[in-house]
Amino acid sequence: MPAHNPHKEPALIPLAHGALNHCFGCGLENPSGLRLKFFLADDGAIVCHTRLARRFSGPPDHAHGGIIATLLDEAMSKANRARGVVAMTRHMEVHYLRPVPLGAPLTLTAHHVSAHGRAHHCEARIADASGHILATAKALFVAVDPGFLRKTASNSTTS
Repeated sequence: MPAHNPHKEPALIPLAHGALNHCFGCGLENPSGLRLKFFLADDGAIVCHTRLARRFSGPPDHAHGGIIATLLDEAMSKANRARGVVAMTRHMEVHYLRPVPLGAPLTLTAHHVSAHGRAHHCEARIADASGHILATAKALFVAVDPGFLRKTASNSTTS
């Protein structure tokens, strides 16, 4: 019988989220994108382990602030998706606490905090391999009908 390890990483299940293949954050068919892979932890948290490539540079050897915001937004959107909610960001507040290094292991985590009607509140953070919190965010998302997004997309491709 294996020894019990109380510090064992929680079980992570790949998040099936039905993302558009060309999504900048998680689309595997977008060669310019982040290509993030998200997982659902047994406590309901969204988790993503990643390293940022040099092409996402802002200050020397560190991530651009817009990329940091994108990572946090993407993680929070998956917190909604894990609950079966398709939602779009209405407002997001980012706290840049420390520079985010390029090429280093990073962990994104996000949680769905509350819901009131179509409004969904989420929080996320980026941590380095030592567990230092580099950036945090909270956001308000508004649930949308997935059919509306499909209709809007088909209208833009025919125009």
